[in-house]
Amino acid sequence: MSKIVHPYAHRLIILRDWKSRWFADPKKYVSYLKGDVLIRQYLEKKLRGMYISTIEIERSRKATRFIIRTSRPGLIIGRSGEGATKLKADILKKMDNLKLPRPEDFKLEIVEVGNPEADAAIVAYMIAEGLEKRLPYRRVIKTIIEKVMTTRGVEGARVVLSGRLGGADIARTEELKRGSIPLQSFRADIDFKRERATLSYGVVGIKVWIYRGKIFADKRPARSGFSTSDAGGRENKIKTD
Repeated sequence: MSKIVHPYAHRLIILRDWKSRWFADPKKYVSYLKGDVLIRQYLEKKLRGMYISTIEIERSRKATRFIIRTSRPGLIIGRSGEGATKLKADILKKMDNLKLPRPEDFKLEIVEVGNPEADAAIVAYMIAEGLEKRLPYRRVIKTIIEKVMTTRGVEGARVVLSGRLGGADIARTEELKRGSIPLQSFRADIDFKRERATLSYGVVGIKVWIYRGKIFADKRPARSGFSTSDAGGRENKIKTD
């Protein structure tokens, strides 16, 4: 029987790298894993609306580094870096509240995603934003998927909405697809993201697949955090110590 797998986990090590990168002895493994999960959930909730792509965490013996990838870094950094400084303090305060060990050297890096229309997480949030503004769902997904297909490097896109669409009493599923989405190919660079749109009559689930062509060479991001951006876009890194 066929089994459904997550497109990101299906390509780990082959095309993708882990979102949490560290080694720990058995005594620290539980606290590190707990901290990564809870703080990532906290940041996703706190930074909702700032077009976040991914939140990556790197740990060494003494240092911890958070890498936040977004298409609008100015919303996070703020004027003269005040927003980034406050966010760094909030993360450390959250660690103290969760009784997690505070790192000796903590760094926060904000990386700009140069091609947001080719990023599934940002596209999914754009759809959720349109639905929460009470725009017609068919118009929202059709407009956004056409914008995605005109982006350089994108060869296919698929959007699935589930829930009480348009305020209907009975929940249903709507799907819109353009191009090809070869989920079975390991070398296919497919970005996937789930999102929720909270409306007055319930929650609408959103799934987005974006196919960015096949990768035949090793294009995985380097361990240092510098990487080639999606679909050939340019990334700029802002570091706050």
